[in-house]
Amino acid sequence: MKHIFTEGKKKGAPTLLLLHGTGGNEHDLLALADMIAPESAILSVRGNVLENGMPRFFRRLAEGVFDEEDLVFRTKELTDFVNDSANKYQFDRDHVVAIGYSNGANIAASMMYHHENALNGAILFHAMVPRRGVAIPELTGTSVFIGAGKRDPLIALNETKELAKDLEKANATVTEYWVDGGHQLVREEVEKAREWFEANYN
Repeated sequence: MKHIFTEGKKKGAPTLLLLHGTGGNEHDLLALADMIAPESAILSVRGNVLENGMPRFFRRLAEGVFDEEDLVFRTKELTDFVNDSANKYQFDRDHVVAIGYSNGANIAASMMYHHENALNGAILFHAMVPRRGVAIPELTGTSVFIGAGKRDPLIALNETKELAKDLEKANATVTEYWVDGGHQLVREEVEKAREWFEANYN
């Protein structure tokens, strides 16, 4: 998978797995990572699927309707890639925190829904429930920050609430932060994510 890896400045800090939104690439969230956790190592990945020329992490059948077969395949592909990257770049595989926006947040959530110990934690900006009817692995010790917009035209409020509830049922510690806006990422929620990160990982 196309990606960027940069060494961290602080030994023992988690490695950040950066996952862009539809149409983005591996450069999109670098500034965001610098705002949230400037001393962490970074593994920033480009999605392997193209939709009308725009990179994504998995296919969808329509707006908000995921191709579940492709989602499962791509989630395993990404999880395996992180495993391989940990060996290649010598970072602690058990200390990976995802930062995802929109489509990237959805595949980060899917990693937690489908694979045990896939992530130590996650910052999910504007995410949906990746898949229903699956037994989510045990998430005790996993901290998740969910940033969401109250007027998001793409993601219903109840959808985000369901995602938080699913993760909590699997014993993750979930922090929700709601802004008044829509689907775009705003500085206010980035700052709250930074506070959350510092409280959990410093």
